[in-house]
Amino acid sequence: MMVTADNDPRRAGTIWALSLDEAAPVITPRVPATFFRVESESALELAEAMGADVLAEVLKRFEKRSRCYAARLDGKLVVYGWVSFDEEFIGELNLRLRLLPGEAYIWNCVTLPAFRRKLLYSALLAHIVRELRAEQLHRVWIGADLDNVPSQRGIARAGFTHVADLVVARVLALRQVWVQGLPDVPDSLVAEARRVFLNNRDNVWSSVLANKMSG
Repeated sequence: MMVTADNDPRRAGTIWALSLDEAAPVITPRVPATFFRVESESALELAEAMGADVLAEVLKRFEKRSRCYAARLDGKLVVYGWVSFDEEFIGELNLRLRLLPGEAYIWNCVTLPAFRRKLLYSALLAHIVRELRAEQLHRVWIGADLDNVPSQRGIARAGFTHVADLVVARVLALRQVWVQGLPDVPDSLVAEARRVFLNNRDNVWSSVLANKMSG
C-alpha cells in the first residue's frame, strides 16, 4: 500500500519487479510456518485475519479471480498477500494498474504484528514467486510505501529489483502521479513500469512528466 502527497512533488511509493526467468532466493522463515494458497472456502478465516468487517470485500476479490496466499503457524493464519493478474486499483493514488498476460501484481501483504521480524513476509513472497513460475508467468510487480523500510527490505530479500519510484504532486490544481526510474535500471524496464502504472488516458500527461524527470 502506498501513501499520497498533495503539495510539492515527492516520492510516495516504490515499484519493484522480478523476472521469473531468473533464479530467486530460497527463504526459510524463523518459525515453522506452512505456506499455501487460500481458497474461497476459507474466506471467513481470511477476513478474520484481515480484521474489521471485510468479508464482503474478500469474497469480491475472489470473484474477480484475485488470489490470496498465506501461511499458518500452530493453526493460526499469520501472514497473507494478494495477487492479481489483469488489473488492480490503488485507491490511495487513484491509479488502475493493467497487466499483460504473463504478469502478476502482489499487493495488500500483511504480517500479523505478533509474528513480524521472523522472515515470514519474505518467505511468503518467495512462495508466491515459486507458484507463479510453475505456471510459466514471466514477471511479477510489487509496490511499497517509501517510508516502509522493513517491507522494502523484505521485498529485496525475496529477489525483487527496485525499478522506480512513484511521485505525486499537484500541478495546475490537478493531482498528478508519475514514475521516476532509478539510476542503473534499464530504460526498457522503467518503460514497462510506466506501462503498468500509468496506462490509462487520465495519466497520459503524467507519462510525459515521467520522461522529463528521467531525462
